[in-house]
Amino acid sequence: MMEEIKRDLEEKKTPMCAYSEEPSNVVEEPAAAYGGQRYSYADYLTWTDDVMREIINGIVYPFSAPLRRHAEAIIPFLTRAWLFIKRRKGKCEIYTAPFDVRLPKNGETDDNQIFNVVQPDICVVCDPSKLDEKGCIGAPDLIVEVSSPSTRKRDLYEKYNLYESVGVKEYWLVSLKNKMVTVFLLNPEGIYNEGIIYEVVRGQTKVPVQTLEGLVIDLEELFQE
Repeated sequence: MMEEIKRDLEEKKTPMCAYSEEPSNVVEEPAAAYGGQRYSYADYLTWTDDVMREIINGIVYPFSAPLRRHAEAIIPFLTRAWLFIKRRKGKCEIYTAPFDVRLPKNGETDDNQIFNVVQPDICVVCDPSKLDEKGCIGAPDLIVEVSSPSTRKRDLYEKYNLYESVGVKEYWLVSLKNKMVTVFLLNPEGIYNEGIIYEVVRGQTKVPVQTLEGLVIDLEELFQE
């Protein structure tokens, strides 16, 4: 599995069409189901059914509520980060899904011109001006996504490219199955590094949070059954 992850990291800029033979449990691009048009945040606000969705580059991606283990995994990170921020009286805020994060690529503020809306498992926002009554508009400083078989490719490709392009400084990709975290950090040129991999099986259990200097997450807590 380690070699597969490394191969994916090396090929993360490859178009998703190259992976058309993925197993059937992987969510397929749903553009056809929505008429093939490009959707905006304004469209998103009109949908009143119970289907959860994200929009990436105008394409709608429905998703299901996370499994119990998925939901449990974010609690140690959320708790430690929240306490860390409050004890230090920091200006950062931490949020969990459901929480709309709008990611305009050119500073747009009109709902009709925003074509990226995501629901990260965890996000940390250190610029209060990006927060409003609808959620966050602009790049959070940190995003954590807990990946599953149905979302791994999207997390590693579409979301990776989106988060890099809008300037998310730190992106954590968590694999419950492999008890592993990959951390991508944005360099001064606005490009993610190749990814720092931490694996419990290799004894790499302490992961520093660059966004919250001084905070370290224990992966044994994150992955405990």
